[in-house]
Amino acid sequence: MRKFIALLSLVMLITAGFSNYAFAQENAVEDTTVVAQEVAGDSTTVAEEIVEDVAEVAAEPEKPQSFHQVLKEKFIEGGPGFMGIVLLALIFGLAISIERIIYLSMATINTKKLLGDVDSALNEGGIEKAQEVVRGTKGPVASIFGEGLNRYDDGLGEVEKSIIAYGSVVTGRLESGVSWISLFIALAPMLGFMGTVIGMIKAFDDIAAAGDISPTVVADGIKVALLTTVFGLIVAIILQIFYNYIISKIENLVNDMEDSSIAFIDILNQFSKK
Repeated sequence: MRKFIALLSLVMLITAGFSNYAFAQENAVEDTTVVAQEVAGDSTTVAEEIVEDVAEVAAEPEKPQSFHQVLKEKFIEGGPGFMGIVLLALIFGLAISIERIIYLSMATINTKKLLGDVDSALNEGGIEKAQEVVRGTKGPVASIFGEGLNRYDDGLGEVEKSIIAYGSVVTGRLESGVSWISLFIALAPMLGFMGTVIGMIKAFDDIAAAGDISPTVVADGIKVALLTTVFGLIVAIILQIFYNYIISKIENLVNDMEDSSIAFIDILNQFSKK
């Protein structure tokens, strides 16, 4: 009897264990199913958010490139060979232009005031006083006046000759370096046209190598050819503007020197008659 009760108890314990195990498995399956559904739902939500973000980015309009970025990109596409030479022409031309502009600006003075100071100095202290005035004044006009005063003892005829001769020297100094600017103006588009010819030759070589005349074959060579021409013309236009400005300043200075020299001789003529 005791054996039967013990066996019955053992069977009941085993049955309860299996029941608990089955219940635990069912709960685990249910929990796993719930977690899986939640993960699937989260994944779907994340995927939908990613798709929406991509759609928003694609829908946003592209920002236009700045002029500097476009210029840099096209310069690189043109190739470092001729584009680098054209850039050097621009750099040297601008360097000379800026130097000339600074020099001419410093050479510009108020000639009417200088003539008045020279006239007053002649009346107060004579030639020596006038020489001190012109030595203390910068600029080509004052240098011409000083050269004329140095020849005053030789007569007004010699004064006039020295002013004319020294005026030519001063004009040559004002025009120094301008010929280099004109050289770079002519050189830049010529280099661009040379790049155009080389680019066209490359395009025809590509056609011969591919045996096809499709646009994709010749596009690269033609683009390089056009870019070198465009940049060469841009450099020439920029330098031409500086060149014309420098020439106009030189002409104004030369005209000012001529007018002031005539007035200076008249002042000396009046002083000699006193």
